[in-house]
Amino acid sequence: MPKVIITSQAAPTTGFTDKATPSPLAQAIRAGDFLYLSGQGPLDPTTKEVVAGDIRDQTRQTMANLTAVLSAGGATLAQVVNMRVCLRDTADFPAFNEVFRDIMNGEKVTRTCIGGTPHRKGVMVEIDCVAYLG
Repeated sequence: MPKVIITSQAAPTTGFTDKATPSPLAQAIRAGDFLYLSGQGPLDPTTKEVVAGDIRDQTRQTMANLTAVLSAGGATLAQVVNMRVCLRDTADFPAFNEVFRDIMNGEKVTRTCIGGTPHRKGVMVEIDCVAYLG
């Protein structure tokens, strides 16, 4: 089965070095019964600028972007089986996890959360995920 590129206008496509140059990435790719989402961060879908605020605000925007791409691929957070999270500052973990738990609303996933330096200035969190559609 060929891969299917998934695009949502309600979320930004990441991976660009400047906003005028197209990204080399897909927001998501469906391969068989799996949907693989590229990392999303706290970018405004219209302006592609990092949203203002703290880790809580950035986590909400990042999860909204992920949810929009999932929806475009015919999935919801309930179908996510794995997530990877990168936090710029690991001291933000408790606040990040509180918002994450609220948004997940009882849904369980496997997840890895590491500290690192997301590539875009001002980004405090980036998340990618895999959803099972079968």
